[in-house]
Amino acid sequence: MTDVTKEQVLETLKTVRGPDLEHDIVELGMVSDVFISDGKVYFSITVPAERAKELEPMRLAAERVIKAMPDVKGALVTLTADKKAAAAAPAARPAPNPPHGHAGHDHQHDHQHDQRGHAHAPQQPPRAGKIGVPGIGAIIAVASGKGGVGKSTTAVNLALGLLANGLRVGILDADIYGPSMPRLLKISGRPTQIDGRIINPMENYGLKVMSMGFLVDEETAMIWRGPMVQSALLQMLREVAWGELDVLVVDMPPGTGDAQLTMAQQVPLAGAVIVSTPQDLALIDARKGLNMFRKVEVPVLGIVENMSYFIAPDTGTRYDIFGHGGARKEAERVGVPFLGEVPLTMNIRETSDAGTPLVASEPNGVVAGIYRGIAAKVWEQVSGQPQRPAPAIVFE
Repeated sequence: MTDVTKEQVLETLKTVRGPDLEHDIVELGMVSDVFISDGKVYFSITVPAERAKELEPMRLAAERVIKAMPDVKGALVTLTADKKAAAAAPAARPAPNPPHGHAGHDHQHDHQHDQRGHAHAPQQPPRAGKIGVPGIGAIIAVASGKGGVGKSTTAVNLALGLLANGLRVGILDADIYGPSMPRLLKISGRPTQIDGRIINPMENYGLKVMSMGFLVDEETAMIWRGPMVQSALLQMLREVAWGELDVLVVDMPPGTGDAQLTMAQQVPLAGAVIVSTPQDLALIDARKGLNMFRKVEVPVLGIVENMSYFIAPDTGTRYDIFGHGGARKEAERVGVPFLGEVPLTMNIRETSDAGTPLVASEPNGVVAGIYRGIAAKVWEQVSGQPQRPAPAIVFE
Protein backbone atom coordinates (compact mmCIF):
# COMPACT_ATOMS: atom_id res chain seq x y z
CA MET A 1 0.00 0.00 0.00
CA THR A 2 1.36 3.42 -0.98
CA ASP A 3 0.53 6.76 0.57
CA VAL A 4 -1.86 8.98 -1.35
CA THR A 5 -0.54 12.50 -1.99
CA LYS A 6 -2.16 15.94 -2.01
CA GLU A 7 -1.31 16.25 -5.69
CA GLN A 8 -3.21 13.04 -6.47
CA VAL A 9 -6.20 14.24 -4.47
CA LEU A 10 -6.30 17.59 -6.28
CA GLU A 11 -5.93 15.88 -9.64
CA THR A 12 -8.88 13.64 -8.81
CA LEU A 13 -10.97 16.60 -7.67
CA LYS A 14 -10.54 18.16 -11.10
CA THR A 15 -13.20 15.68 -12.24
CA VAL A 16 -15.81 17.43 -10.06
CA ARG A 17 -17.67 20.21 -11.83
CA GLY A 18 -18.14 23.52 -10.05
CA PRO A 19 -21.47 25.37 -9.74
CA ASP A 20 -21.08 26.93 -13.22
CA LEU A 21 -20.95 23.39 -14.70
CA GLU A 22 -18.06 24.51 -16.95
CA HIS A 23 -15.01 24.56 -14.65
CA ASP A 24 -13.87 22.15 -11.96
CA ILE A 25 -13.75 23.01 -8.26
CA VAL A 26 -9.93 23.06 -8.19
CA GLU A 27 -9.75 25.47 -11.11
CA LEU A 28 -12.33 27.70 -9.42
CA GLY A 29 -10.18 27.83 -6.26
CA MET A 30 -12.90 26.35 -4.08
CA VAL A 31 -10.81 23.59 -2.44
CA SER A 32 -9.01 24.30 0.84
CA ASP A 33 -5.61 22.93 1.79
CA VAL A 34 -5.76 19.12 1.81
CA PHE A 35 -4.79 17.19 4.93
CA ILE A 36 -4.07 13.45 4.77
CA SER A 37 -3.65 11.27 7.85
CA ASP A 38 -3.61 7.47 8.09
CA GLY A 39 -5.11 7.10 4.64
CA LYS A 40 -7.98 9.50 5.35
CA VAL A 41 -8.36 12.71 3.36
CA TYR A 42 -9.70 15.92 4.90
CA PHE A 43 -10.57 19.15 3.06
CA SER A 44 -13.34 21.70 2.66
CA ILE A 45 -15.04 23.35 -0.32
CA THR A 46 -15.74 27.07 -0.07
CA VAL A 47 -19.20 28.14 -1.24
CA PRO A 48 -21.52 31.12 -0.68
CA ALA A 49 -23.46 30.55 2.55
CA GLU A 50 -26.83 31.10 0.89
CA ARG A 51 -26.13 28.28 -1.60
CA ALA A 52 -24.85 25.66 0.86
CA LYS A 53 -27.97 23.51 0.74
CA GLU A 54 -28.20 23.71 -3.05
CA LEU A 55 -24.54 22.69 -3.48
CA GLU A 56 -24.64 19.68 -1.15
CA PRO A 57 -24.60 17.26 -4.14
CA MET A 58 -21.28 18.82 -5.22
CA ARG A 59 -19.81 18.01 -1.78
CA LEU A 60 -21.12 14.46 -2.02
CA ALA A 61 -19.57 14.09 -5.49
CA ALA A 62 -16.18 15.28 -4.24
CA GLU A 63 -16.32 12.90 -1.30
CA ARG A 64 -17.33 10.01 -3.54
CA VAL A 65 -14.47 10.40 -6.05
CA ILE A 66 -11.87 10.69 -3.27
CA LYS A 67 -13.18 7.60 -1.46
CA ALA A 68 -12.88 5.69 -4.75
CA MET A 69 -9.15 6.45 -5.02
CA PRO A 70 -6.72 3.58 -4.41
CA ASP A 71 -5.15 3.61 -0.93
CA VAL A 72 -7.78 6.01 0.47
CA LYS A 73 -9.50 4.64 3.58
CA GLY A 74 -12.00 7.45 3.92
CA ALA A 75 -12.74 11.11 3.26
CA LEU A 76 -14.20 13.95 5.30
CA VAL A 77 -15.41 16.81 3.12
CA THR A 78 -17.35 19.81 4.35
CA LEU A 79 -18.77 22.98 2.87
CA THR A 80 -17.46 26.24 4.32
CA ALA A 81 -18.99 29.67 3.87
CA ASP A 82 -17.20 32.66 2.44
CA LYS A 83 -18.84 35.82 1.12
CA LYS A 84 -16.05 36.12 -1.47
CA ALA A 85 -17.00 32.71 -2.86
CA ALA A 86 -20.04 34.22 -4.56
CA ALA A 87 -17.80 35.26 -7.43
CA ALA A 88 -16.40 31.74 -7.77
CA ALA A 89 -19.81 30.11 -7.71
CA PRO A 90 -22.12 31.71 -10.31
CA ALA A 91 -25.73 30.66 -10.52
CA ALA A 92 -26.32 27.20 -11.89
CA ARG A 93 -29.31 25.06 -12.72
CA PRO A 94 -31.21 24.01 -9.57
CA ALA A 95 -29.59 21.00 -7.96
CA PRO A 96 -31.64 18.11 -6.56
CA ASN A 97 -32.46 18.25 -2.89
CA PRO A 98 -29.82 16.57 -0.71
CA PRO A 99 -30.73 13.26 0.88
CA HIS A 100 -32.45 13.44 4.23
CA GLY A 101 -30.04 13.48 7.15
CA HIS A 102 -27.03 15.11 5.44
CA ALA A 103 -25.41 18.30 6.62
CA GLY A 104 -27.35 20.42 4.15
CA HIS A 105 -30.77 19.31 5.47
CA ASP A 106 -32.82 22.17 6.88
CA HIS A 107 -33.38 20.61 10.26
CA GLN A 108 -35.59 22.79 12.46
CA HIS A 109 -36.19 21.77 16.06
CA ASP A 110 -38.36 23.49 18.65
CA HIS A 111 -36.32 23.93 21.82
CA GLN A 112 -38.96 25.94 23.72
CA HIS A 113 -39.73 23.10 26.17
CA ASP A 114 -38.62 19.51 26.41
CA GLN A 115 -40.39 16.57 27.99
CA ARG A 116 -38.95 17.42 31.39
CA GLY A 117 -40.51 20.88 31.31
CA HIS A 118 -37.21 22.81 31.01
CA ALA A 119 -37.31 25.98 28.94
CA HIS A 120 -34.92 26.10 26.01
CA ALA A 121 -34.09 28.68 23.38
CA PRO A 122 -35.28 28.15 19.80
CA GLN A 123 -32.60 27.35 17.26
CA GLN A 124 -31.21 30.67 16.09
CA PRO A 125 -31.13 31.62 12.41
CA PRO A 126 -27.56 31.76 11.07
CA ARG A 127 -26.01 35.19 10.77
CA ALA A 128 -25.44 36.48 7.26
CA GLY A 129 -22.65 34.55 5.53
CA LYS A 130 -22.55 31.80 8.18
CA ILE A 131 -23.79 28.22 7.95
CA GLY A 132 -25.53 26.92 11.06
CA VAL A 133 -25.35 23.42 12.55
CA PRO A 134 -28.66 21.50 12.44
CA GLY A 135 -29.89 20.41 15.85
CA ILE A 136 -27.82 22.91 17.87
CA GLY A 137 -29.81 25.75 19.40
CA ALA A 138 -26.95 28.10 20.31
CA ILE A 139 -23.16 28.09 20.01
CA ILE A 140 -21.19 29.93 22.68
CA ALA A 141 -17.45 30.62 22.49
CA VAL A 142 -15.26 30.78 25.59
CA ALA A 143 -12.15 32.82 24.80
CA SER A 144 -9.18 34.61 26.31
CA GLY A 145 -6.61 37.03 24.97
CA LYS A 146 -3.72 34.95 26.34
CA GLY A 147 -2.97 31.48 27.66
CA GLY A 148 -2.64 30.51 31.30
CA VAL A 149 -5.79 32.21 32.60
CA GLY A 150 -7.80 29.01 33.11
CA LYS A 151 -9.99 29.36 30.01
CA SER A 152 -10.38 25.63 29.31
CA THR A 153 -11.19 24.86 32.93
CA THR A 154 -13.76 27.66 32.86
CA ALA A 155 -15.23 26.32 29.59
CA VAL A 156 -15.63 22.80 31.01
CA ASN A 157 -17.24 23.96 34.23
CA LEU A 158 -19.47 26.43 32.36
CA ALA A 159 -20.66 23.59 30.14
CA LEU A 160 -21.31 21.40 33.18
CA GLY A 161 -23.07 24.34 34.85
CA LEU A 162 -25.40 24.70 31.86
CA LEU A 163 -26.01 20.94 32.00
CA ALA A 164 -26.74 21.08 35.74
CA ASN A 165 -29.21 23.90 35.04
CA GLY A 166 -31.24 21.54 32.86
CA LEU A 167 -29.89 22.01 29.33
CA ARG A 168 -28.57 19.57 26.72
CA VAL A 169 -24.93 20.50 26.25
CA GLY A 170 -21.92 19.65 24.11
CA ILE A 171 -18.40 21.03 24.13
CA LEU A 172 -16.03 21.48 21.19
CA ASP A 173 -12.31 21.80 21.85
CA ALA A 174 -11.22 24.26 19.15
CA ASP A 175 -7.55 24.28 20.21
CA ILE A 176 -5.91 22.25 17.43
CA TYR A 177 -2.35 22.73 18.72
CA GLY A 178 -3.02 22.13 22.42
CA PRO A 179 -6.28 20.22 22.94
CA SER A 180 -7.13 19.81 26.62
CA MET A 181 -10.61 18.25 26.74
CA PRO A 182 -9.44 14.60 26.80
CA ARG A 183 -7.54 15.27 30.02
CA LEU A 184 -10.01 17.71 31.60
CA LEU A 185 -12.94 15.33 31.05
CA LYS A 186 -10.99 12.08 31.56
CA ILE A 187 -11.84 10.67 28.13
CA SER A 188 -9.56 8.35 26.16
CA GLY A 189 -9.85 6.31 22.99
CA ARG A 190 -10.91 7.10 19.43
CA PRO A 191 -14.40 8.16 18.34
CA THR A 192 -16.37 5.90 15.99
CA GLN A 193 -17.66 6.94 12.57
CA ILE A 194 -20.99 6.60 10.79
CA ASP A 195 -20.65 5.51 7.13
CA GLY A 196 -16.98 6.50 7.23
CA ARG A 197 -17.82 10.21 7.41
CA ILE A 198 -19.86 11.48 10.37
CA ILE A 199 -18.02 11.20 13.71
CA ASN A 200 -19.79 10.17 16.90
CA PRO A 201 -18.76 12.53 19.71
CA MET A 202 -17.20 11.18 22.87
CA GLU A 203 -19.12 11.60 26.13
CA ASN A 204 -18.57 11.94 29.87
CA TYR A 205 -20.46 13.55 32.76
CA GLY A 206 -23.45 13.95 30.42
CA LEU A 207 -21.53 16.19 27.98
CA LYS A 208 -21.01 15.37 24.31
CA VAL A 209 -17.39 16.19 23.46
CA MET A 210 -15.23 16.57 20.36
CA SER A 211 -11.51 17.37 20.30
CA MET A 212 -8.51 16.93 18.03
CA GLY A 213 -7.01 15.19 21.06
CA PHE A 214 -9.25 12.19 20.29
CA LEU A 215 -7.96 11.93 16.72
CA VAL A 216 -4.19 12.21 17.21
CA ASP A 217 -1.77 10.99 19.87
CA GLU A 218 -1.18 13.35 22.80
CA GLU A 219 2.50 13.84 21.91
CA THR A 220 1.92 14.48 18.19
CA ALA A 221 3.06 17.94 17.10
CA MET A 222 0.39 19.59 14.94
CA ILE A 223 2.39 21.54 12.37
CA TRP A 224 -0.53 22.93 10.40
CA ARG A 225 -1.04 26.13 8.47
CA GLY A 226 -4.14 28.30 8.67
CA PRO A 227 -6.29 26.65 5.96
CA MET A 228 -5.72 23.20 7.46
CA VAL A 229 -6.72 24.45 10.90
CA GLN A 230 -9.82 26.05 9.44
CA SER A 231 -10.82 22.86 7.63
CA ALA A 232 -10.27 20.69 10.73
CA LEU A 233 -12.27 23.03 12.96
CA LEU A 234 -15.25 23.20 10.65
CA GLN A 235 -15.25 19.44 10.17
CA MET A 236 -15.19 18.84 13.94
CA LEU A 237 -18.14 21.21 14.17
CA ARG A 238 -20.26 20.13 11.19
CA GLU A 239 -19.26 16.51 10.59
CA VAL A 240 -20.07 15.33 14.12
CA ALA A 241 -23.33 13.64 15.16
CA TRP A 242 -24.11 16.12 17.95
CA GLY A 243 -27.81 15.22 17.97
CA GLU A 244 -30.16 17.73 19.55
CA LEU A 245 -28.34 20.20 21.81
CA ASP A 246 -29.59 23.37 23.45
CA VAL A 247 -26.09 24.77 23.55
CA LEU A 248 -22.62 23.91 22.26
CA VAL A 249 -19.75 25.46 24.21
CA VAL A 250 -16.62 26.07 22.13
CA ASP A 251 -13.33 26.20 24.02
CA MET A 252 -11.36 28.59 21.81
CA PRO A 253 -7.57 28.64 21.59
CA PRO A 254 -5.99 31.62 23.38
CA GLY A 255 -5.31 34.75 21.37
CA THR A 256 -6.79 36.16 18.17
CA GLY A 257 -5.33 34.04 15.36
CA ASP A 258 -6.63 31.94 12.44
CA ALA A 259 -8.69 29.53 14.52
CA GLN A 260 -10.46 32.32 16.41
CA LEU A 261 -11.25 34.23 13.23
CA THR A 262 -12.53 31.07 11.53
CA MET A 263 -14.97 30.41 14.35
CA ALA A 264 -16.00 34.06 14.67
CA GLN A 265 -16.44 34.71 10.94
CA GLN A 266 -17.86 31.40 9.68
CA VAL A 267 -19.87 30.04 12.62
CA PRO A 268 -23.15 31.64 13.81
CA LEU A 269 -21.99 32.24 17.38
CA ALA A 270 -24.73 33.29 19.79
CA GLY A 271 -22.07 35.07 21.82
CA ALA A 272 -18.68 34.91 23.49
CA VAL A 273 -17.55 34.67 27.11
CA ILE A 274 -14.18 36.30 27.85
CA VAL A 275 -12.00 34.80 30.62
CA SER A 276 -9.33 36.91 32.32
CA THR A 277 -7.38 37.11 35.56
CA PRO A 278 -7.51 40.36 37.54
CA GLN A 279 -4.09 41.79 36.70
CA ASP A 280 -3.55 44.55 34.15
CA LEU A 281 -1.48 42.48 31.70
CA ALA A 282 -4.16 39.80 31.35
CA LEU A 283 -6.84 42.47 30.97
CA ILE A 284 -4.95 44.09 28.11
CA ASP A 285 -5.01 40.77 26.24
CA ALA A 286 -8.64 40.13 27.19
CA ARG A 287 -9.49 43.51 25.67
CA LYS A 288 -8.02 42.34 22.34
CA GLY A 289 -10.24 39.27 22.32
CA LEU A 290 -13.28 41.34 23.20
CA ASN A 291 -12.56 43.79 20.39
CA MET A 292 -12.10 40.95 17.87
CA PHE A 293 -15.59 39.60 18.57
CA ARG A 294 -17.09 43.07 18.33
CA LYS A 295 -15.46 43.66 14.95
CA VAL A 296 -17.01 40.48 13.53
CA GLU A 297 -20.38 41.31 15.14
CA VAL A 298 -20.42 38.51 17.72
CA PRO A 299 -22.13 39.59 20.98
CA VAL A 300 -19.91 39.54 24.05
CA LEU A 301 -21.95 37.84 26.76
CA GLY A 302 -19.63 39.00 29.52
CA ILE A 303 -16.33 38.64 31.34
CA VAL A 304 -15.36 36.06 33.97
CA GLU A 305 -12.63 36.97 36.46
CA ASN A 306 -10.77 33.71 37.05
CA MET A 307 -8.22 33.23 39.87
CA SER A 308 -9.97 36.21 41.42
CA TYR A 309 -8.73 35.62 44.95
CA PHE A 310 -7.13 32.88 47.06
CA ILE A 311 -8.46 31.51 50.35
CA ALA A 312 -5.73 29.83 52.41
CA PRO A 313 -6.98 26.29 53.19
CA ASP A 314 -5.35 26.25 56.64
CA THR A 315 -6.34 29.68 57.99
CA GLY A 316 -9.19 30.81 55.76
CA THR A 317 -7.34 34.08 55.11
CA ARG A 318 -8.10 35.68 51.77
CA TYR A 319 -5.24 36.83 49.52
CA ASP A 320 -5.62 38.84 46.30
CA ILE A 321 -2.59 37.29 44.63
CA PHE A 322 -3.25 38.78 41.18
CA GLY A 323 -5.08 41.84 42.44
CA HIS A 324 -8.87 41.83 42.54
CA GLY A 325 -11.79 43.37 40.70
CA GLY A 326 -9.88 44.27 37.53
CA ALA A 327 -12.17 42.25 35.25
CA ARG A 328 -15.29 43.71 36.88
CA LYS A 329 -14.00 47.24 36.30
CA GLU A 330 -13.08 46.36 32.71
CA ALA A 331 -16.57 44.98 32.09
CA GLU A 332 -18.10 48.18 33.42
CA ARG A 333 -15.70 50.28 31.35
CA VAL A 334 -16.55 48.61 28.03
CA GLY A 335 -20.23 48.09 28.81
CA VAL A 336 -20.49 44.29 28.92
CA PRO A 337 -21.91 42.12 31.74
CA PHE A 338 -19.66 40.92 34.54
CA LEU A 339 -20.44 37.23 34.95
CA GLY A 340 -18.68 36.41 38.19
CA GLU A 341 -15.52 35.81 40.22
CA VAL A 342 -13.98 32.34 40.38
CA PRO A 343 -11.46 31.92 43.22
CA LEU A 344 -8.05 30.32 42.91
CA THR A 345 -8.27 27.05 44.83
CA MET A 346 -6.25 23.89 45.04
CA ASN A 347 -9.40 21.88 44.29
CA ILE A 348 -9.89 23.48 40.88
CA ARG A 349 -6.34 22.61 39.85
CA GLU A 350 -6.43 19.11 41.28
CA THR A 351 -9.81 18.18 39.83
CA SER A 352 -8.86 19.63 36.44
CA ASP A 353 -5.67 17.59 36.32
CA ALA A 354 -7.58 14.47 37.42
CA GLY A 355 -10.33 14.92 34.82
CA THR A 356 -13.04 15.34 37.47
CA PRO A 357 -14.27 18.96 37.07
CA LEU A 358 -15.65 20.57 40.23
CA VAL A 359 -19.20 21.09 38.96
CA ALA A 360 -19.45 17.31 38.42
CA SER A 361 -17.28 16.02 41.28
CA GLU A 362 -18.29 18.50 44.02
CA PRO A 363 -21.69 19.75 42.81
CA ASN A 364 -22.71 21.07 46.23
CA GLY A 365 -19.50 23.04 46.76
CA VAL A 366 -19.16 26.82 46.77
CA VAL A 367 -17.15 26.96 43.54
CA ALA A 368 -19.60 24.69 41.68
CA GLY A 369 -22.35 27.09 42.75
CA ILE A 370 -20.35 29.99 41.28
CA TYR A 371 -20.02 28.22 37.94
CA ARG A 372 -23.73 27.38 37.88
CA GLY A 373 -24.49 31.03 38.58
CA ILE A 374 -22.26 32.11 35.68
CA ALA A 375 -23.99 29.55 33.45
CA ALA A 376 -27.41 30.95 34.41
CA LYS A 377 -26.33 34.50 33.52
CA VAL A 378 -24.93 33.36 30.18
CA TRP A 379 -28.04 31.41 29.25
CA GLU A 380 -30.35 34.25 30.24
CA GLN A 381 -28.61 36.47 27.69
CA VAL A 382 -28.63 33.84 24.95
CA SER A 383 -32.24 32.73 25.43
CA GLY A 384 -33.80 35.87 26.87
CA GLN A 385 -35.21 33.71 29.67
CA PRO A 386 -34.40 34.35 33.35
CA GLN A 387 -32.92 31.23 34.90
CA ARG A 388 -31.96 30.34 38.43
CA PRO A 389 -29.22 27.81 39.02
CA ALA A 390 -30.85 24.41 39.41
CA PRO A 391 -30.16 22.04 42.31
CA ALA A 392 -26.88 20.20 41.99
CA ILE A 393 -26.77 17.00 39.98
CA VAL A 394 -24.45 14.35 41.41
CA PHE A 395 -22.59 12.12 38.94
CA GLU A 396 -21.78 8.73 40.39
